[in-house]
Amino acid sequence: MGSSPPTTDPFTKKSAKKTKGKRASSSSFNVLLNQDVLPLPSLSDTPAAERNELFLKKLQQCCVVYDFTSPDTDSKGIEQKRSTLNELIEYIASNNGVIFEGVYPETIRMLQCNIVRCFPPATEEAKEDFDNDEEEPNYDPSWPHLQLVYEYFLRFMESADFQPSLCKKYCDQKFVIQIMALFNSDDPRERDLLKTMLHRVYGKFLGLRSFIRKNINYMFLRYIFENEPCNGVAEFLEILGSIINGFAVPLKQEHRHFLLKVLIPLHKPRGIATYHAQLAYCIVQFVEKDPSLTEPTVLGLLRLWPKTNSAKEVMLLGEVEEILDIIEPAQFKKIIGPLFKMLARAVSSPQFQVAERALYFWNNEYIMSLIEEHNRLILPIMFPSLYLISKDHWNQTIVALVYNVLKTFMEMNNQLFDELTLSYKAERQKEKRKEVQREEAWKKVQKRAVHVSNCNNNHDTSQSASG
Repeated sequence: MGSSPPTTDPFTKKSAKKTKGKRASSSSFNVLLNQDVLPLPSLSDTPAAERNELFLKKLQQCCVVYDFTSPDTDSKGIEQKRSTLNELIEYIASNNGVIFEGVYPETIRMLQCNIVRCFPPATEEAKEDFDNDEEEPNYDPSWPHLQLVYEYFLRFMESADFQPSLCKKYCDQKFVIQIMALFNSDDPRERDLLKTMLHRVYGKFLGLRSFIRKNINYMFLRYIFENEPCNGVAEFLEILGSIINGFAVPLKQEHRHFLLKVLIPLHKPRGIATYHAQLAYCIVQFVEKDPSLTEPTVLGLLRLWPKTNSAKEVMLLGEVEEILDIIEPAQFKKIIGPLFKMLARAVSSPQFQVAERALYFWNNEYIMSLIEEHNRLILPIMFPSLYLISKDHWNQTIVALVYNVLKTFMEMNNQLFDELTLSYKAERQKEKRKEVQREEAWKKVQKRAVHVSNCNNNHDTSQSASG
């Protein structure tokens, strides 16, 4: 099935060869293609003693895969398979005691025959547009059958009769890798159901949990550092959001390492807009679980702060505010310096959306209470930027917001505010005097240069006359 993550620890193996870009068309299938599907009796009309055998026959019948892109495909067979899948879903959802040992291998086989497939190769042009979240999704034409296959398997795992001990022989590491490779599907509907399915597998099979986490790490690292396209980053992060929520405290070193070495670097790729909401949720979950992670997390974000991408800067400002919403006062004090230096630069941004988003921090009551408690540390950092913006920013909305922030600081500590005002004005006067002195010095240099040039010209003229 093309290159796939290893079945052993993915951190100890070389990465597989990259496949570039986004697929140009739908998926391709290799198993039992377009065979005839003959009608079988209904399960509800069959005697109870014969239902198990008929159940297996229907599962085997659903292993036939149709090519929805071919005009020669048997439409009657397509409809017959759709009807059979709906019947199987209804059968296991409405009846108890219908899942027996023989159903497990046939169910996994039917699932693999239908969903495990190779995707068309990528193109270089598609890779250039891979992270364009405005691009239209590439819907899979075989979705009418794929959706029912996924729904059947989810109902199968959610059934009261389902026994993980009987299924784990077939739902193994190889099966997990096959499922995870499908997250590179271009169809968002499929990725959504894959997300639910992998989460169910994680919940049912305790022995696969560490393996699933490590392989998600492996796929993220390839996406970050090898520029390997991965359509399913948002879905993987949604799964991890639920997993992180269930982590026991204190956190294991493995989980702390995952935050600092995988989740923080996930802010680097240019496609962050497609998964930032899920990523921010995971980050906040970690900080809430273990407050001691606040400082390395915030400092990690500040190290990756964008220089020219204003849209990304707005996203990260929102994420920082989410962290500050749940931060402990003791942790807040540790990050005051670097955090408010960043905010001072942000409010000074000529891009009004960045400045506006940064100034909205002062609308948050909890953050305001923290700022008030440490105003003697924060005000000297913020004052020069705020005072300068209040005088000459081009956007009047920003100027109004800055005046509100300055007014708030004045009410917090009027004495310090007055001291900083006088100090700032004195510094500005000093700078102006230096500027005047600099201009005068340059005038002297220019005057001296003109004098030297004239002397040289006179000397040359006298020499030519004597000659």
